Amino acid sequence: MNRRAFLCGLTGTLAVPFAAGAQPAGKVWRIGVLVPAEPASPTDPNIGAFRQGLRDLGYAEGQNIVVEYRYAHGKTELYPELVAQLVRLNVDVMVVGSGPATLAAKGATQTIPIVGVSMGGDPVGAGLVASLARPGGNLTGVSGLLGSGFVGKWVELLKETAPRTTRVCALRDARNPVSERFLPNLQAAAEALGLKLQVLAVRELRELDSAFAAMSKEGSSGLVVFGEALFFPHRSRIPELVAKYRLPAIYEFRVFVDAGGLMSYGWSLPDLWRRAATYVDKILKGAKPGDLPVEQPTKFELVINLKTAKALGLTIPPSVLLQTNEVIE
Repeated sequence: MNRRAFLCGLTGTLAVPFAAGAQPAGKVWRIGVLVPAEPASPTDPNIGAFRQGLRDLGYAEGQNIVVEYRYAHGKTELYPELVAQLVRLNVDVMVVGSGPATLAAKGATQTIPIVGVSMGGDPVGAGLVASLARPGGNLTGVSGLLGSGFVGKWVELLKETAPRTTRVCALRDARNPVSERFLPNLQAAAEALGLKLQVLAVRELRELDSAFAAMSKEGSSGLVVFGEALFFPHRSRIPELVAKYRLPAIYEFRVFVDAGGLMSYGWSLPDLWRRAATYVDKILKGAKPGDLPVEQPTKFELVINLKTAKALGLTIPPSVLLQTNEVIE
């Protein structure tokens, strides 16, 4: 049941006519795309949004562009080799999802233009760009947004939805320095609401069961799940484990709520991927990445799964429902 119209640019599947001046006649561009965690499928919402964005700008795969896709399936250790493959192909532009993958791309080439997607939430702090307005170098893109206000919203929604919560546990990838940088913000938000913070840093999925078991013994715990590439391939398994231990949880991205999670609050990943296509278009037309400002998210969504709430014995307060973009029943 839709609570608020939320458009992410995925409507329509037919290619539009070529945009005037989209590219020189006869030129076939080669685009490299590194997908950090999503399934290797053109129907995935994120890649589908990127492909639609290209079509809207007059590009057609197999006609005036060739797209080389590389998939890491949530394995961050694959980033350097996958990036190296795209560099060896001498692609005209590289589109890279996630902060760590974008760091790998930047370390691999100083000449091929790079368009980052999400970029770990803080591209300046991560050393990806000099500034949002003037990125410099060969990299620009669309950034996710994580900060004290955003992270604090996770804690507020969790406490409001599960008022008995006295402890907030943050689930993150121990190998990701990007999510680690936002733990102080999470700590401050928890303390402001009188909550204790516990960090669960894992490296493999098999560590989750024991981590959740230890957390459940503490009692009255709520869970914040960072949108790590490590977790995306297990988008169904994680909500199943959370349900096993009857933990109220809020996720960074809605794919986990679609798979049975309680609630999510974050930006629209498909929208970021769609907007990445506009950067590709500008670069192929001659713009320098370092001169293109990094854009911030403009579309956020709060999604709640009422079936999961009922299973946990939770009643979603009207104050939370009023903020909701979509309720899954």
